[in-house]
Amino acid sequence: MPGISNLALRDVAMKPFWLDRPDAPLALPPLEEDSKADLLVVGGGFTGLWGAIQSRQAHPERDVILIEKDEVATGASGRPGGVVSTSVMHGLSNALRIFPRDIAELERLGKENIAGMMATIEQFGIDCHAEWGGELTVAIDSAHIEALRQEHQLHLRYGHNSVFLDEAAVQAEIRSPRYKAAVWSKDASGTVHPALLAWGLKRAAIELGVRVFEHTELVSLIDQGDRITAMTGRGSVTSPRVLLATNAFVAGHKHIKHRVVPVRDRVLATEPLTPSQMDSIGWKHRQGVYDTRTQMNYMRLTRDNRIIFGGRLAYSFCGTPFPAVDRDTATYAPLAQAFFETFPQLEGVRFANAWSGPIDLTTRMAVHFQRYHGDKVVYAGGYSGFGVSASRFGARIALDILDGSQAPESRLEFATTMPTRVPPEPFRWLGAQITMYALDTADRQGGWRRPWLKAISAMGFPLN
Repeated sequence: MPGISNLALRDVAMKPFWLDRPDAPLALPPLEEDSKADLLVVGGGFTGLWGAIQSRQAHPERDVILIEKDEVATGASGRPGGVVSTSVMHGLSNALRIFPRDIAELERLGKENIAGMMATIEQFGIDCHAEWGGELTVAIDSAHIEALRQEHQLHLRYGHNSVFLDEAAVQAEIRSPRYKAAVWSKDASGTVHPALLAWGLKRAAIELGVRVFEHTELVSLIDQGDRITAMTGRGSVTSPRVLLATNAFVAGHKHIKHRVVPVRDRVLATEPLTPSQMDSIGWKHRQGVYDTRTQMNYMRLTRDNRIIFGGRLAYSFCGTPFPAVDRDTATYAPLAQAFFETFPQLEGVRFANAWSGPIDLTTRMAVHFQRYHGDKVVYAGGYSGFGVSASRFGARIALDILDGSQAPESRLEFATTMPTRVPPEPFRWLGAQITMYALDTADRQGGWRRPWLKAISAMGFPLN
């Protein structure tokens, strides 16, 4: 299997498949003057774009400026698997874990959020290759089946169109020798092309009157009493409200990193599958898929029938976002091996793209809000890799907090509390190395690894 994996990675391009397109929009000019606005959005990923759009939709009179240090979608929003669902809290089980008293309302808000996302895609004609085949959680071990049945019952309790698939039924959906059972959530979930979505939202924001500046990095924030002045490399923006949509890069305030750990996720994209290869795996409903491995894998199909296959978290000292190891093809060999163990019938398929980058992990595993400078500045982040659709919700709540938390949902526990703090370096790095090793080897070797992962879960990181 290692030889197969190495051969499949021989000609791989070290660039996110989503961004590897000749039709990528040209970058907009940077900010080169001192400006004023009613709202400044820092970050051109999904949270920032959704924040700018929703602010203009709710308050057309507001002057909104968005700045991005690189180009729109070059951060985490250009790297995910692109699976979307109604959950705004990293899945129903995670929502129940962290906010059991608010779970019914969070479910309602999640369904409302995905409907709003779909409406915006339609309103602005964004062709982001949206497919609504549902979301599939698959058990790869018989020991996981009972937990999956409980997950299914939880989905039914909260009104989801969800079905449990035994081994024969899941094999009829996707032919993998690893799959023992599954839960298929059918409604309002599926996949999108994340870069096309981000670029479409950029266009929508501009059409709505948002002033967007790329290659404009936030240098510092200065509290002016009733407003904030954001200094950039060649200009400034003064505004009474600032939304920090900086994800794992935690820019905007030195204390953000106390609760956010920038871990890295790794992803592969195959070459397009042939019709016979597609027939060999089934997958007619084209669901987004997550498995129950300790070091989880996720996957989905693209419009031209490539498989996007991701997983394998990693962490480098001080959270270095793009270490050299992530540009080495050997780094992706274990992920490629997991791919061929999932689909041995696809031996011979090559990988076209491989990439990695930081995502914003917290003990909550879901969006949270940090307030600074007398609530004139709000950071929204912590999606932990599930932010393609939840980012719209996070941006909406952050905007309401900036306006004084007028909406009832902004006074619920999820919006008024924060995840626990994480240890500083070097303890963060040491704990991360042990945990990542345990994640990589627990399924195969067991031993001390499972008690360690249970201890990490007890601390707030539900990685076990």
